[in-house]
Amino acid sequence: MYDEEITLCGASSYTKKYYLNGDFDGLPESIKDELKIICVLYTEDVGGALRLVFDEAGNLEFCTEAEEGDLLYDEIGSVLKIKQLQNTKRELLEALELYFRVFFLGEDMEEE
Repeated sequence: MYDEEITLCGASSYTKKYYLNGDFDGLPESIKDELKIICVLYTEDVGGALRLVFDEAGNLEFCTEAEEGDLLYDEIGSVLKIKQLQNTKRELLEALELYFRVFFLGEDMEEE
């Protein structure tokens, strides 16, 4: 159904904006709030921009970017922060992957 990555949400320290893909408006408000907190706090702590994207298999990935010459972007802190988020938010991230696979990719829940 999808041949490329689909952005779930993202935030940028450059524009001071947060984005949630409208295709995911059906998520509960508490989940949308949690995603906003994750993205905004990441960009405030590390700098740059963060996007949470689903690949074509339904895996949720953290994609980071920084403008060339951005001396405030913490590249090492970025890796550490993502690992921390993957550990502390594991249940949320796995639930989002399941949601995407069922409602967007049309997979059967019992396949797993």
